[in-house]
Amino acid sequence: MALPAWLQPRYRKNTYLFIYYLIQFCGHSWIFTNMTVRFFSFGEDSMVDTFYAIGLVMRLCQSISLLELLHICVGIDPNRLLPRLLQLTERIVILFVVITSQEEVQEKHVVCVLFIFWNLLDMVRYTYSMLSVVGISYAVLTWLSQTLWMPIYPLCVLAEGMYYTYGHLYSERRDVLRVFPFKKKKM
Repeated sequence: MALPAWLQPRYRKNTYLFIYYLIQFCGHSWIFTNMTVRFFSFGEDSMVDTFYAIGLVMRLCQSISLLELLHICVGIDPNRLLPRLLQLTERIVILFVVITSQEEVQEKHVVCVLFIFWNLLDMVRYTYSMLSVVGISYAVLTWLSQTLWMPIYPLCVLAEGMYYTYGHLYSERRDVLRVFPFKKKKM
């Protein structure tokens, strides 16, 4: 007895991938839209508390993206493991180890810029992947998916470099202040 079409393994896999990409797209779209609206509402002040406003959702989306490594290992995603592993490792280290652990750096503008770049890339990538699973192809979206990373990745590397520099300078300053505590002057 043959299974109905919607119970066939290929359809279950495509349905699962479509839902996964849809959830990721919705999360990254919410983050990007929230950041954009906050910027137009509050101006530069919104960049200071970006991490406090959207950090939880950003951490959630990046944690869920670890499933992509499993998708590649199991064989339901045809992407290559090493490039995706490197990208996810970089993001996880920057987001969870560097940004989350240093409160004084969370208020820097570079965090907002980095989140904008990450979410812009992911919105395009997940939209393209989501539509590809169901067999829909748009030339502009395909072009964006294949070329948008070229100018944005170097900008991400520059922003991440600035972030590491900030983190290093703050940790050095904190260490120096511990060694040489300030004394209050008597008047």
